[in-house]
Amino acid sequence: MHFQMEMIEDKVEFFEGDNLKTLEKRIHEQIEINKAILLTVHSVSHQTTLLENGRMYYTAVVHFKMKGK
Repeated sequence: MHFQMEMIEDKVEFFEGDNLKTLEKRIHEQIEINKAILLTVHSVSHQTTLLENGRMYYTAVVHFKMKGK
């Protein structure tokens, strides 16, 4: 059996929430998890959408990259 480990160099994750506080909490939790595999935030893109019922809906895309790359 051959076992080979490769480092993750790039990772893109998508987040959503009914309010900014929830969205921010989810992103922050994932940032802490990704620190363990040596990934840092490279860029963040976010969008706010007004739903038919008048409520706001928040989404974000976070691009993580390996430290030092």
